[in-house]
Amino acid sequence: MRILVINPGGTSTKISVFEDDKEVFKKNITHTQEELKDFKSVFEQFGYRKDLIIKTLSENNFSVESFKCIVGRGGLMKAVEGGTYSVNDKMIEDMKNAINGEHPSNLGCVIAKDIADQLGVPSFVVDPVSVDEFEDVSRITGISDIEKASWIHALNHKAVCRKTAEEMGGKYSEFNFIVAHLGSGISIAAHKKGKMIDGSGGRSDGPFSPERSGGLPAYALIQLCYSGKYTHEEMVTKVSNIGGMYDYLGTKDIIEIENKVAGKDKKAKLILDAFIYQVSKEIAMYGASLYGKVDKIILTGGISHSKFITEEIIKRISYLAPVKVIPGEMEMEALALGALRVLNNIEEAKIYD
Repeated sequence: MRILVINPGGTSTKISVFEDDKEVFKKNITHTQEELKDFKSVFEQFGYRKDLIIKTLSENNFSVESFKCIVGRGGLMKAVEGGTYSVNDKMIEDMKNAINGEHPSNLGCVIAKDIADQLGVPSFVVDPVSVDEFEDVSRITGISDIEKASWIHALNHKAVCRKTAEEMGGKYSEFNFIVAHLGSGISIAAHKKGKMIDGSGGRSDGPFSPERSGGLPAYALIQLCYSGKYTHEEMVTKVSNIGGMYDYLGTKDIIEIENKVAGKDKKAKLILDAFIYQVSKEIAMYGASLYGKVDKIILTGGISHSKFITEEIIKRISYLAPVKVIPGEMEMEALALGALRVLNNIEEAKIYD
């Protein structure tokens, strides 16, 4: 069964072709700022990106008519529970209106449905970033005007959980996991019997990352915001894109930072040690969310390729549960497998409403 997977990003559109659960082709179609500059919104890029996908498939001898389903990356839609969703008009409308903000992933479902409808085959999204399965108690913040919400790397989180559960001889819904996705953004979550019941990440809380500030002391942050030193837009950028390791060391490159540490750079060592410390503390905190009943801790994301960093984290948190390292991300595979579970009648497709 041939499946087309589409994952739009800021400067690229990743596509993969799967024959059942085997990836047989992948391509990262890059987009320059010059090519994107005339589009006033993400949604306006729809035709441009779709045409490039069709062209790439044709150039590599894949007939569009050969696909039995199209699956796209889920965008910033309304809060939903995890799973595979059939793309419908309501989802397209919400992405067109950017109800939770502009992001290239909003185009995943749009392109998928357009191609699929022309072929008369189904289109899906799987575990979008808006998956929110938090327990009510985890939403309370201390200020009634602010409620904690889930903005986590749900697709990769749930993919590594399913993979680990299968290796353990069971299902995702049978185990408790703590997952730490370590990349340019960090997200850490407690998974209880197939649900992400609490977590941190995005631009709001959790450890700092190569480019994001993570959670900050509230009073000091308030003072900085009203100091006149930065505008609102500058503060958003500082928290989202030029905070974390970059703010301290002037680089977002983990390998470069590790090389600095190896060269006896004391400041780089302090910042990297602090990163490891914060990640470890956050993981340990979610042990309480699961009453200490943790079957496995999973380290994933690009930074998990670093043997030094993962070994140092393991030293701090292995008392809580065994640790498994799954470096990188499984996004394309996770999208294909989510669609396959529906096509093979293992799961029912959910309805976005």
